[in-house]
Amino acid sequence: MQRKTLVRVLLGLLFIVSFSGFAQDEHGMEVKEVAPGEKGSKTKKEEIKEFINHHLLDSHDFNFFGSTNEETGETHHYGFSLPVIIWDGGLHTFMSSEFHHNNGVATSNGNHYTLHHEKIYRTDAEGTLNYDKEHGDHPTNVRPLDFSITKSVVMMLVVGLLLIWLFRSLAKSYAKNGSLPKGAGRFFEPIVLYIRDDIAIANIGEKKYKKYLPFLLTTFFFIWFLNMFGLTPLGVNVTGNIAVTTGLAVIVFLITTFTGTKDYWKHIFDPLGDGMPWAGKILIYIILVPIEILGLFIKPFALLIRLYANMTAGHVVLMSLVGLIFIFKSWIGGPLSFGLSFAISLIELLVALLQAYIFTMLAALYFGFASESHADHEVHEGEIQHL
Repeated sequence: MQRKTLVRVLLGLLFIVSFSGFAQDEHGMEVKEVAPGEKGSKTKKEEIKEFINHHLLDSHDFNFFGSTNEETGETHHYGFSLPVIIWDGGLHTFMSSEFHHNNGVATSNGNHYTLHHEKIYRTDAEGTLNYDKEHGDHPTNVRPLDFSITKSVVMMLVVGLLLIWLFRSLAKSYAKNGSLPKGAGRFFEPIVLYIRDDIAIANIGEKKYKKYLPFLLTTFFFIWFLNMFGLTPLGVNVTGNIAVTTGLAVIVFLITTFTGTKDYWKHIFDPLGDGMPWAGKILIYIILVPIEILGLFIKPFALLIRLYANMTAGHVVLMSLVGLIFIFKSWIGGPLSFGLSFAISLIELLVALLQAYIFTMLAALYFGFASESHADHEVHEGEIQHL
């Protein structure tokens, strides 16, 4: 009976929230009908597509929510601006709120800059942008080096500080309670033990896993927490930013490269071993060695693309389903779209954890390849023969 009551309550909430979305669309998000070829207004589909593209981009300010005045049509955003740090013949620093004044042009040390799709371009006092004739949406203005504190950077700092606070608190709790977990430690301890036993030790080995374990734990919780924040109303799609996933993959590549043993590098440049004379295997090496070297770069590339593509696709699908509510404008299409988006949101909770797990597992696997030695092969073969 309790389960049936819970299901009825959830269905009722889905219906109510879908109706509220319908009402908001009717009263707060009216779009004027546009005749073919007429300019000045956007269709609902174009607005939704633009909103999704904007969500996937990083931002130089942090917006919590916005509201539109029905009489004037002006949109007000509520949040805070972030520091802009650029290098253009010298260091230029100012707050991103400068872009919202003087027709979107910020002035620093005599230079003028403007934002276009969250990218900073040098311009004139009027904010003129020159576009490529072949690609009309790509300005040809000079782009300075951008080191700004963007929304993604803020969330990475927040997650980093959260991890430091959380695990320092857990460490103190363990020390006070005789290595027994208390409070949140009861939830996180099984996860830490799983990463240690079933990921680090299983792929790297008991002798060498300890030097890689801090990175694996940090990476897992860092990606997991960022993915979870991406599903909140804050709308921060950090792991859907290819620059972030590239940075993580580069760190994995550097650790793998600089901790690789002699046997690891020998396997790359001499994959057939010493059992065959060089005269007989030189032709084979012409093919194998380039493949092995290419594999050094393909592995981290697969890491960054997998995480980036899966998280981006999840956000696009989820927001597209929500956007269908405002397109259907019906009692049937609205609830169905909301029900699908609700189901996808639940799946995304699993995907957020799964992608952190996959990234950590593959990183541990690469570290295991790099740290493996010829003695480990002999021990492993001896164990197999004994069995």
